[in-house]
Amino acid sequence: MSRARLGVQIQPQHTAYADIRRTVAELEELGVDVLFNWDHFFPLNGDRDGAHFECWTMLAAWAEATERVELGALVTCNSYRNPDLLADMARTVDHISARGGEGRLILGIGSGWFQRDYDEYGYEFGTPGRRLDALDRDLPRIRQRWGRLNPAPTRPIPVLVGGGGERKTLRIVAEQADIWHGFGDAERIAHKHSVLDEWCARVGRDPASIERSAGVSPLPGRHPENVPDHAASADALYAVGTRLFTVGLRGPKHDLGPVRDLIAWRDAVNS
Repeated sequence: MSRARLGVQIQPQHTAYADIRRTVAELEELGVDVLFNWDHFFPLNGDRDGAHFECWTMLAAWAEATERVELGALVTCNSYRNPDLLADMARTVDHISARGGEGRLILGIGSGWFQRDYDEYGYEFGTPGRRLDALDRDLPRIRQRWGRLNPAPTRPIPVLVGGGGERKTLRIVAEQADIWHGFGDAERIAHKHSVLDEWCARVGRDPASIERSAGVSPLPGRHPENVPDHAASADALYAVGTRLFTVGLRGPKHDLGPVRDLIAWRDAVNS
């Protein structure tokens, strides 16, 4: 059975980049497995015009500044870049992140949803169906470009697709992704796993070849103080097959307490 891994999404909003950079170093030292940011142009919560930084330039900086941890966006918006350009960007970050061996990039990608990004940066928002069709069309172009680049990526770059749509998104995952990332409690995630398994059967894919990822939302604590309990949420997700567990950190002050708790939980389940 595959081992549990811990990812941390550092939200690139409402803080200075120096604070983000410091948190990246602390998280790698603590022993997390994957560092994520996100691909937006404006904050998703709090002051809608607050401080915010771009995704892929940040990933390149993280690739240079770290030694061990994997990294990626949770997730890249497919609409914002030509797929061949995105493939080249990903290949470049892959090489930047290599330390005498394979690179450490995960290409997390989705169809997009935040309309303000589209409107203010001049992209056509369209419909959810058309954005998913574009993702379905562009993923093969990304892989084809990887096969033509010189130098080639240092490894087959893992593709993570985020989203839970059962008619299109999970089919795309079954056909084209290495990791699926979903949202919701254990019951909802278990249902999505069953739908994904059905799509794998239809397209002739071994469902075990797709790593299952989900966000960890703290449950009410089991202690008298009722402190939110991330490990209880992770336990429930682990029981239904999740193996990559992600927790988000909001600025301006990044509380690493939940991360330390989840590292201890991860190490216990992997022992």
